[in-house]
Amino acid sequence: MTDQTRRDTGEVLIVTGMSGAGRSTVANALEDLDWYVVDNLPPMMLRPLLELTELAAGAVPRVAVVVDVRGRELFGDLPEVMRSLRAGRQVRVVFLDAADDVLVRRFESVRRPHPLQRDGTILDGIRRERERLAPVREAADVLIDTSSNNIHQLTTRVVELFGEQAAARHTVNLMSFGFKYGLPTDVDMVADMRFLPNPYWNDELRGLTGEDERVRDYVLGQPGAPEFLDAYAAALAPVLEGYQHENKRQSVVAIGCTGGKHRSVAMARELAERLRTVPGVAVRVTHRDLGRE
Repeated sequence: MTDQTRRDTGEVLIVTGMSGAGRSTVANALEDLDWYVVDNLPPMMLRPLLELTELAAGAVPRVAVVVDVRGRELFGDLPEVMRSLRAGRQVRVVFLDAADDVLVRRFESVRRPHPLQRDGTILDGIRRERERLAPVREAADVLIDTSSNNIHQLTTRVVELFGEQAAARHTVNLMSFGFKYGLPTDVDMVADMRFLPNPYWNDELRGLTGEDERVRDYVLGQPGAPEFLDAYAAALAPVLEGYQHENKRQSVVAIGCTGGKHRSVAMARELAERLRTVPGVAVRVTHRDLGRE
């Protein structure tokens, strides 16, 4: 490959480590963070894969490759491949580990043999794997011991280590709707704006929507509207922060009024501005019934 055809591959991550230590969980978490993840790739295929991403001219900015002993004899090439790749680009190696007794319990819980167990015990397979992985573990950039981690805790660790610094860890969709058309499905929380006077009964506002500043000013000017927004945003903030800790990536908060045209639209827009100050949260606003007659 010439200098003219070479492109910047961006970030490259090799994920490896002990079987049962959480490679699948890490791979899933990286995919959720928009990494391009390739699982169970033989080490000798790493360089051709990264050359293809170079030709993509930035279309694949972050690549994570899961390499493990399922490749049997092919896995022995990994230390040399790692040294070769590091000579020409930035490559980080993540090694996942756990205590032997923890790994044994994990294999027993899923009733699967260790890949290197052969005719012996699970512990025999773990010991063989440790010997084979010793050079890789020593050369790793990041070592994660998952002995005391559940799936959610390990996912949180991956987000902390490999998520974009400003990337949202949770997206909340504020959906306005009209009760007369039925409750939305797949919502996490519902708020009812029918405690506010309806702009529909104002002849000057009837033909407008909550996206119009005149309707917005009318709705927000009603007694109780600003107080509701402040209190509801304050109540949602710890919920959204808790969702991040539990690795719940998305939620839907439905804001309803009678027809989904005035009050719910205005209040959803205003609530969005308040929730955008919650760390780690991205906010989207949709209006389910705005176009209905």
